[in-house]
Amino acid sequence: MFFGGGTPTLLPAEDLVAMLEKLKDSFGLATDAEVTTEANPDSVDEEYFAKLKAAGFNRVSVGMQSAVPHVLQVLERTHNPENVAKAVLAAKAAGLQTSVDLIYGTPTESLEDWVQSLEQAIALNTDHVSAYSLIVEPGTKLARQIKSGEVGSPDEELHAEMYEVAEVLLTRAGFSNYEVSNWSKNVETRSRHNIAYWKSMDWWGYGPGAHSHVGGVRWWNVKNPSAYTDRIVANLSPALERELVDEENRDIERVMLEARLSDGMELTWLKSKGFATAETISTLIAEGLIDGTAVFSGTLKLTLRGRLLADYVVRKLLG
Repeated sequence: MFFGGGTPTLLPAEDLVAMLEKLKDSFGLATDAEVTTEANPDSVDEEYFAKLKAAGFNRVSVGMQSAVPHVLQVLERTHNPENVAKAVLAAKAAGLQTSVDLIYGTPTESLEDWVQSLEQAIALNTDHVSAYSLIVEPGTKLARQIKSGEVGSPDEELHAEMYEVAEVLLTRAGFSNYEVSNWSKNVETRSRHNIAYWKSMDWWGYGPGAHSHVGGVRWWNVKNPSAYTDRIVANLSPALERELVDEENRDIERVMLEARLSDGMELTWLKSKGFATAETISTLIAEGLIDGTAVFSGTLKLTLRGRLLADYVVRKLLG
């Protein structure tokens, strides 16, 4: 269970607890369920986390993004960088697993800035780190600033160097990469929420704008909170649109997503679907993008270079 896609901890802890209790009453909850909330570091403390822990939350993902003020300013993140450490310590004191989210490749961010953020994240002794390359969404303020020349465009070569530095520093600190953008201290602290997406499992999203995928059907809710509430009160589905994912597209999506996992994909399945021809596999090994030793064991796994070019690898596999 994951409370996120925004800043849920801007709500009182009691509200998150009430939501969790309602879901427990309605559907039940496995005793070993992972229950995570994203957290804004400015809006939490040990008392807040203690209330969540008592209700059944066991994991918190703190939105760090960067340790450098000028980078946070470009990202329009308003939190105080010093509060990240306080939030992680408070979560640990309450007995919660911890993760921090980072973003790299922000215009004006230097390699030195990125190293500073990584080093501070590592110093927190957190259980898990997510590091995502910045994607400039159309229509955002940052997109307009880049278009006008107010800030520079993201540098792909610098992005690659930043990713390689993250791999070196995080590995040295005892983390292992289990998905292109995610590192954990051990198997037990991998995000089951993240893995569910990469393995195309079923999930049910609640709230305005939430997306769901159950039994091959994908749907998404209306985004406007008032419209969402009106539909719920009227006992109507809040879904705006839905689509049926056919077998061919499910297979394509599986390759796109599951290939990103460090556990890799079964070559037998790939070949049975017409993906991953012998020529393609040989080429990818020669290019240093997939692990040749793993191939001989029947598994397709990305190398570090392959992770940097994951989209290219997927295109080659799909032919």
